[in-house]
Amino acid sequence: MSPGKKYCVYLLECRDGSYYCGITTDMQHRLKQHNKGTASRYTRGRTPVKVLVRTGNCYSKSMALKFERQIKKCPKHRKPGMVAISTKKAE
Repeated sequence: MSPGKKYCVYLLECRDGSYYCGITTDMQHRLKQHNKGTASRYTRGRTPVKVLVRTGNCYSKSMALKFERQIKKCPKHRKPGMVAISTKKAE
């Protein structure tokens, strides 16, 4: 990955109703990986997954990782709102 790439932070909803948060530079490709079972151990047994909400491609890798960490620390009911609020700020 080159340092100039822009990352988005995304929140997936798994088949069992749980959430998965991650970062990527290519959302369509990453979603295909998750649904094929090759993206993460967590989502592998919980497919199909769908994108619940995502930010725009506006973060450096470092900022995206920090934001992802903040989301993962939040209670489940607050996670979609955090990503959605961030998306509105980025527009």
